[in-house]
Amino acid sequence: MPTTITMPQLGETVTEGTVAQWLKKTGDSVDKYEDFVEVSTDKVNAGVPSPVSGTIRELLVKEGETVATGTPIAIIDELGSAAPGVEAPVVAAPPVPVSSPSSTPSAASAPSSNGAQRALSAASPAVRRLAREHHIDIRSIRGSGANGRVTADDVLAAARTAPVAHAAPAAPVAPPPESGTSTYVQPLRGTRIALTQARRIIAERMVESKHAAPHAWSMVEIDVTDVWAWRMREKDRFERETGYKLTLLPFFIRAVVESLAAFPLMNARFVPATGPQPPAIYVNEDVNIGIAIGLPANLVVPVIKHADQLSIKGLARAAAELIDKARKGKLSVDDLAGGTFTVNNNGANGSWASAPIINAGQAGIVTMEAVVKQLVVRDDDTIAIRRMMNSCLSLDHRVVDGYVASGFLADLKRRLEGMTPGGEL
Repeated sequence: MPTTITMPQLGETVTEGTVAQWLKKTGDSVDKYEDFVEVSTDKVNAGVPSPVSGTIRELLVKEGETVATGTPIAIIDELGSAAPGVEAPVVAAPPVPVSSPSSTPSAASAPSSNGAQRALSAASPAVRRLAREHHIDIRSIRGSGANGRVTADDVLAAARTAPVAHAAPAAPVAPPPESGTSTYVQPLRGTRIALTQARRIIAERMVESKHAAPHAWSMVEIDVTDVWAWRMREKDRFERETGYKLTLLPFFIRAVVESLAAFPLMNARFVPATGPQPPAIYVNEDVNIGIAIGLPANLVVPVIKHADQLSIKGLARAAAELIDKARKGKLSVDDLAGGTFTVNNNGANGSWASAPIINAGQAGIVTMEAVVKQLVVRDDDTIAIRRMMNSCLSLDHRVVDGYVASGFLADLKRRLEGMTPGGEL
């Protein structure tokens, strides 16, 4: 019985996807729930599992081709019921040849062209990118995933055990891509960089957001001396207990969700007219905070779901786990869906002020800028050295006016300046 597989919708606002890599070819057998194709969008690469066990009859879309969600991409002939007590055979890919640690490089010990091809085809684009970032030859890795696939954990394990080359001190220069072509991660002067699917969609979404939502901008200066001291007091114990570093981010997010409760219009979205329904403003019930994370090749915004129900400690763990998954290329579709408001930590790179573009479907995005020591005249006219931070807000002027936005920022400032050592994380 033939089963037609269609392009899945990888996210609420996603309308198309790209076939990044076929993990099976025509005539191959596939098990139910086994990934047979990888699909990419601007935010995520995701394996698509087969809904049935059977044989690939036809692949309808080429690798690199972008199609709308719901478009047929493959046909699988479903297996008939097996005889009682007999299981259908599972076909596994042969392991990738790996030379022993004691061997020296030679024509005999080097991976064959077929072995190299199997290694490359048994790894997702995200994993291959991770290998390039760590300067690991993916062909030398024995995959621990299903059917011998190389996983992100395999690459990171190889990176930890790879020998460190010692050379004379020199200015760090990124090695050119093997193909000699210019890429976003390794740009070459005087060349054109072909847009990846992710970069193309990011560009379209940013233009769409600026065109559709009239952006306005505001900024406040916040004295974070006391919350900084609180974080410094807790950071060593937190890292011992959780394995994660404690940054200022979870304190900031906690203040943000409390201010969103006081100003719920900031946690809303503009709904255009549809048919007979006039345009409206929808106030979200959930408070799901997106965290903008810059990666070498693109930007991702994973989401802390129900952030208003988490303590500072809970937010710290949730944020650290998402950041770790993002860097390893292991974010799922669910990790990226459902955001209602976004926080951007531009200060991590030394930014003093910025005007970020609003994530489509949200009313605002707020930044943490760099924390710097400044001489400050206090209310009692004394002068003190304080840790100061700017916080910038971009807002959709269709949803909120300056009065609401400035009230939100003032409330955020008050809450952060009220956080003092001695509280509970």
